[in-house]
Amino acid sequence: MADPSPPRTLNFNVGVLGHVDSGKTSLARALSSTASTAAFDKNPQSKERGITLDLGFSAFTVPLPEHLKESCGERRYDSLQFTLVDCPGHASLIRTIIGGAQIIDLMMLVVDVVKGMQTQTAECLLIGQLTCSRMIVILNKTDLLPSDKRQTAIDKMTKRMYKTLENTRFKGCPIIAVAAKPGGPEAPETDEPQGITELINLLKAQAFFPRRDPSGSLLMAVDHCFSIRGQGTVITGTILQGSLSVNDNVEIPALKVTRKVKSVQMFRKPVPSAIQGDRVGVCVTQFDPKLLERGVVCTPGSLQTIYAAVISVQKIEYYRGALTSRAKFHITVGHETVMARISFFNRVLLANENGDCFPTSPEQNAKSFSFDWEFHHLDEYLTCQAEGGNGEPQQWALLEFERPVTCPPLCLVIGSRLDSDIHGNACRLAFHGKLLEGFEDKNYTETALPRLKISKDKQKEGAVERVTDDYTVIGRNLFKKETNLQLFVGLKVTLSTGETGSIEGGFGQSGKIKIRIPEGLKEETKQLLSSSSKKKGKGGAKNESSKPEETKPDTQPVTIHLNFKRYIYDPQKKMVQS
Repeated sequence: MADPSPPRTLNFNVGVLGHVDSGKTSLARALSSTASTAAFDKNPQSKERGITLDLGFSAFTVPLPEHLKESCGERRYDSLQFTLVDCPGHASLIRTIIGGAQIIDLMMLVVDVVKGMQTQTAECLLIGQLTCSRMIVILNKTDLLPSDKRQTAIDKMTKRMYKTLENTRFKGCPIIAVAAKPGGPEAPETDEPQGITELINLLKAQAFFPRRDPSGSLLMAVDHCFSIRGQGTVITGTILQGSLSVNDNVEIPALKVTRKVKSVQMFRKPVPSAIQGDRVGVCVTQFDPKLLERGVVCTPGSLQTIYAAVISVQKIEYYRGALTSRAKFHITVGHETVMARISFFNRVLLANENGDCFPTSPEQNAKSFSFDWEFHHLDEYLTCQAEGGNGEPQQWALLEFERPVTCPPLCLVIGSRLDSDIHGNACRLAFHGKLLEGFEDKNYTETALPRLKISKDKQKEGAVERVTDDYTVIGRNLFKKETNLQLFVGLKVTLSTGETGSIEGGFGQSGKIKIRIPEGLKEETKQLLSSSSKKKGKGGAKNESSKPEETKPDTQPVTIHLNFKRYIYDPQKKMVQS
């Protein structure tokens, strides 16, 4: 009787990231035995420049290490396949790295041993911190170091890297020195790579049994698409979530089309099904490969196409720029990068005696977002320094995309300034967060935003012009002539002398208002107002009386203060007072 579960290959995705020209592709080539379709820079522009422009994939297989045999449990694996995801080093193509990062189990950060950490190395490290839990640092191009000083230089750079990683989640990670392509790209293939066997052993030791969940709807990141005559169109990519079987229907959301899966291959071997983390080629019929080069394939109807979103937001500490509301950023979400306008907001905050900021209650903090909550508009992202406390308060942002994007719920969002100088040494990754609510309606400003209770505090100040009677004063300078005063009728105001009153309506045509003081004016207020009105009085006594009057400090005008808040997205533009 046949064994019900024949031995299988466990797939483990290793991201190869690093600064442009650090030798990532040469390293992947040195490690690989089986090159998959997208591998080694198929892009003609990349061939000319010797630079990876797309996520290249290649793989090599080793017998399953002993320490993994125990953690496989019921599932039988006999070999371990390392799929190498060679991510581009251009920061202008950061979106490609972020696109690939969510499928990476372990990251290899490739550093040119001569140059050390560079801007893009640092950016790759940041993306790694957001998306990956394990890392190996590769000091490449050791062949460029003079042989007599080689070991000293490697030791020095290793020490520097340990120091750099000290405050990251990769503190104490393994560092190994190699020469993936001795003599550089132009050198003959006869020169053997150095340190690669040691690196393969290190990778085997670092490999773990990745958590793979076949449940939930399918989401597959597509990196290549081509047709095979007489077969159909093959879509290659990596399954980010869920599973896929022959005869399943899949949707290509960008094109709004659904197709049936004819066959599935994993590194050129036919398989009946595949799950999260697997790299697959999926054959479908009646589909033009030119329509889809990159993007996603999913269970029909499982992805949302959104025009705006509410995200949780956290500033990346190395970003030097300001994060201000109404500014535009490049937003990478799912497998797309699109410009969006951002608006920051937070909840009504209390501070404890240490000055730490926290939301109104811990159990509310556990929930990530609710339309029932009251929020404050922020002109810019609050850092703990701005708050004067120790903890950064929880903050959210509304993103309004320049074009609709298709993405899974709760996915990672990264905001960056990709238009800033590639060669500068400033970090261009600005913030990251999680997509909490997506707005699928094109008219979201009318249908969805009014549900967002984000208010702005407003203050207006004017002065009492004169007293009409003991319970009424006329105020000026609070409103412009053209203001619709009806909107403000009934709002409470406070006089600088302590009385409170409410706005009864306009007075005349110049924006003046009539204020009712229900408790009546205090005697000293009436005196103050009568002395300041005498000061302005007409007649012959004016010159004699004005000089002594002006020196008295108590002839300051009585000011009127009006405080209220307005909900930004309220179509009625109502004023609210707490």
